[in-house]
Amino acid sequence: MQIADYCREIESYLCRKNDGHLIRVVGPSFDLVSGWAEEGVPLKVACAGIDRYFERYYRKGPRRRPVRIDFCDADVRDVFDEWRRSLGLVALPPDAVAGATQDQEVAKHRGVSLPAHLERVVVHLTNSRVAGVLPSSGDDLFDQLALELDRARASSRGIRGAARRALLERLGEIDRQLMTVVRDALAPRDREALEKEADEELSSFRAGMPPEVYGRARLAAFDRIVRDRFRLPTITFEE
Repeated sequence: MQIADYCREIESYLCRKNDGHLIRVVGPSFDLVSGWAEEGVPLKVACAGIDRYFERYYRKGPRRRPVRIDFCDADVRDVFDEWRRSLGLVALPPDAVAGATQDQEVAKHRGVSLPAHLERVVVHLTNSRVAGVLPSSGDDLFDQLALELDRARASSRGIRGAARRALLERLGEIDRQLMTVVRDALAPRDREALEKEADEELSSFRAGMPPEVYGRARLAAFDRIVRDRFRLPTITFEE
């Protein structure tokens, strides 16, 4: 996407978030958004950052005036850093991506207890099933995993030492099982479309990445898109 097109998309998205009130992305604002594009911030990531700002803004009470894109910069950059970490790019600038070593999406739960995390996971997974977004081919496994997670939630408070480590390892296994079932249920056309989306997200970084690093990042991007598409919770818990 050309920078001008990128800026127009951001302007249109901001207009929708502002209930139709148009705030032009021009002058310093255009320079700001152009910087996002030049740094490789995917459009979807930028929109997620804008969403985060609006969520916090609404929590403060009734909205008094339209939001300018400049106010969203910190949130866009935070979401961009989170996105890069989830893909193993570790918040490095584009010209340093080749040195990235992480290759797996791991949830960070700063300030969230294990029981609270498991409760959210159970609710999230249940809501996804009720909404009918999960493939029916995995119904038996989803029942089994939901039951196991609910039991883990009930017994996780106060768990320590080896028992806690074993539970955390099991949560990682459950997360991988869930992702495998959903990936395997994808129709070839759907898989191709999601892989293309992953390639588009990484397009700004690909030139500076060795093939093996790009392969890991592409798989992580694909899994993240699948997770978003099927509203899958991240079950893995890292302390």
